[in-house]
Amino acid sequence: MLNIELIINAVYVLSAALFILGLKLLSHPSTARRGNKLSAIGMLVAICITLIDQNILAYEWIIVAILAGSAVGAFIAKKVQLTEMPEMVSLLNGVGGLASLLVALAMLESDSAIESYLAIIVLLAIAIGGITFSGSVVAWAKLSGKVAKLISSGSTVFSGQAFVNGCIVVAIFVLGALVVMYPQTANSTIYLYAFVALCIVLGVMLVIPIGGADMPVVISLLNSYSGLAACAAGMALNNNLLIVAGALVGASGIILTSVMCKAMNRSLINVLFSGFQTVKTTEIKIEGEVKPLAADDAYFVLEAAQSVVVIPGYGMAVAQAQHAMKELQVLLEENGAEVVYGIHPVAGRMPGHMNVLLAEADVPYELLLEMDEVNARMANFDVAIVIGANDVVNPAAREIEGSPIYGMPIINADLAKNVFILKRGMASGFAGIENPLFFKDNARMIFGDAKDTINTIIRQFSV
Repeated sequence: MLNIELIINAVYVLSAALFILGLKLLSHPSTARRGNKLSAIGMLVAICITLIDQNILAYEWIIVAILAGSAVGAFIAKKVQLTEMPEMVSLLNGVGGLASLLVALAMLESDSAIESYLAIIVLLAIAIGGITFSGSVVAWAKLSGKVAKLISSGSTVFSGQAFVNGCIVVAIFVLGALVVMYPQTANSTIYLYAFVALCIVLGVMLVIPIGGADMPVVISLLNSYSGLAACAAGMALNNNLLIVAGALVGASGIILTSVMCKAMNRSLINVLFSGFQTVKTTEIKIEGEVKPLAADDAYFVLEAAQSVVVIPGYGMAVAQAQHAMKELQVLLEENGAEVVYGIHPVAGRMPGHMNVLLAEADVPYELLLEMDEVNARMANFDVAIVIGANDVVNPAAREIEGSPIYGMPIINADLAKNVFILKRGMASGFAGIENPLFFKDNARMIFGDAKDTINTIIRQFSV
């Protein structure tokens, strides 16, 4: 006779193995799609076996939810542009947190006699889920700019912010303790929903003081939060697979956050508790003369160049210039020049943003060099082409102690023999900090749409 529980656990192990293998394959662009497919298969198998495990008799609403979710997912995959990918990731993190919150909340409401230790775990899932949900929505708003009148993309601070956040945390602990100690009293529901509301408010308060330059860190951190919320929900439901999946997401998110923090010269504690710190802003005026250059004239320098490094940023995503850059790369290589790409860990608005853009244009992964590797060779490059990047090439991080980004590791584009900066105008980057690179003697500004600029240079090569 088959042991159903043994079969279910065996399938859980299979799903967990697919998750781990999929995560491993995601570490390289050539295998990332296969990794995504394996992880999706693992999730489908996990959902099916969980439905059997829970002895669910009515599947109508579950099927409706699966169809609705699949339709939304397919629509997003086809409709969302790569420039909007960071916002989408933020929202998906929030959805994961909200799902964990609702599952945990339903569990508390359905069992008023729940044991104290289990109630604590459930409340933990609610707290992390609520913080993840509201924090992700705020991160989405900061990234999209669609609600700029309500939420600034920069740092939002006010007097006494740390004190207010501290009071919210204390209130959350008090309400949580009341829910655990008095689960069957008339006020228990009031305590519970006040607890949920304050957790959601805390998520907002933790993210609004974080400026735009730290958005890649925030996204990876919220991704970790969503995994931890799922892990806590799995412990409450006694579902081993949910615990494993949540732990994988939580751990990978923390590791990625650590990498992002190192790239920003920030400590993880500093990011985690930025809402409890006094945020100081410094206005620094950079003076100098900008030296514009026409795209036609840039061609002559590139035509004679033997080595070129391309440093992409969010502006490349906005201009959709990656395909044109790949075409220019091929022409430069045919002309005898070496072309590589310098990728800063926090270039763009989410981790790996530039890697995804360049992979879409079929740029060989071997040409994507990390910051340290590029910096070691920077002085030997004939030309550094900066496409829409700003903060990650800002020498203020190296030269101006009063700058908000002072000490942040950057790509030292200003040390190349010639620097071409492709920008629409003189606007500062997402961090709102002026860039002294624009005024360096070896730097030339090529104003206009980056895609049009590169296409102009391409046409010159074809003449």
